[in-house]
Amino acid sequence: MSAPDGIALAGVSKTFAGRGKVVEALRDVSLTCPAGSFTAIIGPSGCGKSTVMRIALGLETADTGEVRIVGDTPLAAARAGVTGVAFQDAALLPWRSVRRNVEVPLEVLRQKPAEHAERVQGMIELVGLKGFENALPGELSGGMRQRVAIARALVTHPQVLFMDEPFGALDQILRRQMNVELQRIWTETGSTALLVTHGIDEAVFLADRVVVMHADPGRIVEVVDVSFDRPRRPPLFSDPAFHKVCDHIAEVLHGG
Repeated sequence: MSAPDGIALAGVSKTFAGRGKVVEALRDVSLTCPAGSFTAIIGPSGCGKSTVMRIALGLETADTGEVRIVGDTPLAAARAGVTGVAFQDAALLPWRSVRRNVEVPLEVLRQKPAEHAERVQGMIELVGLKGFENALPGELSGGMRQRVAIARALVTHPQVLFMDEPFGALDQILRRQMNVELQRIWTETGSTALLVTHGIDEAVFLADRVVVMHADPGRIVEVVDVSFDRPRRPPLFSDPAFHKVCDHIAEVLHGG
């Protein structure tokens, strides 16, 4: 497989064995996310969405196939700070302030946070948390905690940003506000983004392409290009053309 600037999976398959049976989590999954693009993966529970992301991150090993992140293996990319990650659970350290939580990836990469104070402050401001630098996670709302998680994922200036249901625990109103904010942040950073979500409207609003998966076995059944102009603004959620794309994805999801 040629070395990509973004994310590339070729012929990836994965099975899990347990309780006397073998589950075919992924079968022959191939996907390319060009540098600077935003790709969303959507599908029913158990279709392998998160497994794709875990393999791309090097947290799981594929049985067959190949994965390249900016031309390198997932683990090498992670060690080099090429990837940033945000999950549904913000997983902030409760005893550390917003600033100190954002500094964690720098410490993992053995960089001195004090030498990157301006970068850390810049990320805090980028996600709209200026003035909350010294607040503890318990003093923040759910949306604010997710902003910290996104700042933490981006503080190393990663070329690739992975997100697994980052707003899944938020209510619909706050989730849409965060969709708008995430688009702004992604646009300013220029990273290659891969989002796993259950929300069709979220996927269509944010992504350049929506990858639709089915289960048993986990596989890609269609890739839907999304061509709405950027920046995309909240009124798009009510646009008939937007709903047409969402309806098509819903039909594909349900086997139509």
